Amino acid sequence: MKVSKQDLKVIEKSIDTVHDMGTQIRSSLQEYSDENTYDTAWEVQAGVEALEVFGSRWTIEILAALYVAGERRFNELRHLLNGISSRTLSDKLRTCTESGLIERRVVDGPPVRVSYRLTEHGMICGRLLGPLVAYMKIRNGSLEGDV
Repeated sequence: MKVSKQDLKVIEKSIDTVHDMGTQIRSSLQEYSDENTYDTAWEVQAGVEALEVFGSRWTIEILAALYVAGERRFNELRHLLNGISSRTLSDKLRTCTESGLIERRVVDGPPVRVSYRLTEHGMICGRLLGPLVAYMKIRNGSLEGDV
């Protein structure tokens, strides 16, 4: 995708800001540990836990679809996600609901209507992943500045 050079600079500056904030957060947390007892394993495990739910096939796609398209019913969501089976979608929606990323809303009928939407936690996670996605798109050349 080609964007204007000005927009690319804004995106790159935002990525730099996020990078700087990450460095500040890490420094702040490090202040609370003794230099001799700093637990690197704790930090690694925290990173693994933070990204665990996103590393699963279809999870990012489901979250992105709900972020872009808004609240959707099961079949509407399935049609937005080419290639996903009903069982896989059901399993992933359950996992995302248990993780607090998605809310399952049941509206009494007839007929009973079930829909899915991102929770505030899901929205925040999506916004936090945005800079990483942008960085990776720039890095792999799928996002570049137009002359």
